Amino acid sequence: MDKKIQSALISVFYKDGLEPLVRLLHELGVTLYSTGGTQQFIEKLGIPVVPVENLTTYPSILGGRVKTLHPSVFGGILGRRDNATDLEEMKQYNIPELDLVIVDLYPFEETVASTSEEKAIIEKIDIGGPSMIRGAAKNFRDVVVLAAKSEYVGLEQLLREQKGVTTIEQRKQYAAKAFETVAHYDVAIAHYFNPGGAAYFFESIPGPKTMRYGENPHQSGKFFGPLENLFTQLNGKEISYNNLVDIDAAVQLIGEFTDTTLLLSSILMYVE
Repeated sequence: MDKKIQSALISVFYKDGLEPLVRLLHELGVTLYSTGGTQQFIEKLGIPVVPVENLTTYPSILGGRVKTLHPSVFGGILGRRDNATDLEEMKQYNIPELDLVIVDLYPFEETVASTSEEKAIIEKIDIGGPSMIRGAAKNFRDVVVLAAKSEYVGLEQLLREQKGVTTIEQRKQYAAKAFETVAHYDVAIAHYFNPGGAAYFFESIPGPKTMRYGENPHQSGKFFGPLENLFTQLNGKEISYNNLVDIDAAVQLIGEFTDTTLLLSSILMYVE
């Protein structure tokens, strides 16, 4: 089912690269809603924008901790356009339909990497952002969700080519990416609170490295994590899955010896 975007909620931490997308939405006649710094960014472009406060009737409160957590926002995101009761209630409470949600997340991982100050780290745990992203992704039948600045360019190109229209397949793809983004974010926060381990095994490692092939030549293989931190490949072909298995076995063999051995040179010769 194709849908034309007529309204958008934009509330992002990273503004770099956002301008072309905002300008295109304006050209397409999309009504823009926004908050705080993003609202100011859009206004400086000379583009009209409706403050979210106009919907909620509340200003940003508690030092910015509460801005969008309101039925007027989440109703516009979660309202089902093919559900008569939802539409009736949205009309009753003056809740606008929100067709596009562009929200990224506070830089939690970057903050943890740059400081040990607990107060600063805690304030970078986003609450409204993940909630809006999850709501929009859940309602992908009616809503497009964009959860990372790396997606700005792709969505702009798509909307330009399709004149503001998206297909349900495209909306579902964006929803899948959005859920992955939120999941990765939650894993990072969980690891911060419990660095020594937890009752569950969970990891979220982006950017897997593609192996030359998997266990067999017709299969694919991927390595998740910084492979370059494990060893330095001096030359030769791209590493395959079997190469890694053999290297791991050889390293474990080396660990059984107390004296220097020749196994390491054998490893390097094998990889080449």
